[in-house]
Amino acid sequence: MPLIRSVLHLLWMALTVIPWAIAVMLAAPFLTSTQIYWMCAGWLRLAVSSGTFILGIHNRVTGMENLPTGNTSACVLLVKHQSTWETFSMVTLMPHPLAYVFKKELLRVPFFGWAMARMDMIHIDRSKRTEAFSKVVEQGRRLMKQGVWVIMFPEGTRIARGQQGVYKSGGTRLAIETGVSVIPVAVTSAKCWPRKAFIKTPGMVDISIGKPISSVGRKPDELMREVQEWIEAEMRRLDPEAYAPENSALLIKA
Repeated sequence: MPLIRSVLHLLWMALTVIPWAIAVMLAAPFLTSTQIYWMCAGWLRLAVSSGTFILGIHNRVTGMENLPTGNTSACVLLVKHQSTWETFSMVTLMPHPLAYVFKKELLRVPFFGWAMARMDMIHIDRSKRTEAFSKVVEQGRRLMKQGVWVIMFPEGTRIARGQQGVYKSGGTRLAIETGVSVIPVAVTSAKCWPRKAFIKTPGMVDISIGKPISSVGRKPDELMREVQEWIEAEMRRLDPEAYAPENSALLIKA
């Protein structure tokens, strides 16, 4: 059954993204960046709601009260990254437009990437690190002044369930440069949608939003350590089975 559900969901996303992307590309010259964002967010809502209906994956969100209030209140969201699910879900959950920081290669993905290119987000060339970070700060500062929240995955890539990647300080450096708070977010999506897995299983994904952490007077590495400690402790609270000693031993051997 999970295999059939996974095939159906993939087909549904493929069939819907093509006309949606074409509509975005045709409408983009006549819309504001905010209107384009919410138009694209409509397809992501469709992807998430179909994930609930077809795959049986549900989100359980805590900590929404920790998000900034006000139309121009800014922050940097630093999110645990286990699968595509949270990439889609965060847009559907957040009350403000989000600007993802992502590698420019994604813009080449047919239809999905083409539509994403019409959005006001931060795509970077990872091979040019200094230039890439300068672009993140420049565009991030501009977007946050408009009330857009910047979202980053500090581990840089999807991490398998029960594992921890290397937390890079780009997100905290951006927060310090722009003077905004960082908000850590823990996500247990790999319980249902494992990293690089085709077959998804029904279940509950916990999304826990931590309290904002001020960047004023902080150093990037030290601030990132605080973010990392909160996220990893919260992951162990939300998904203790994945971090059980026997599972950790198996992961180390693998």
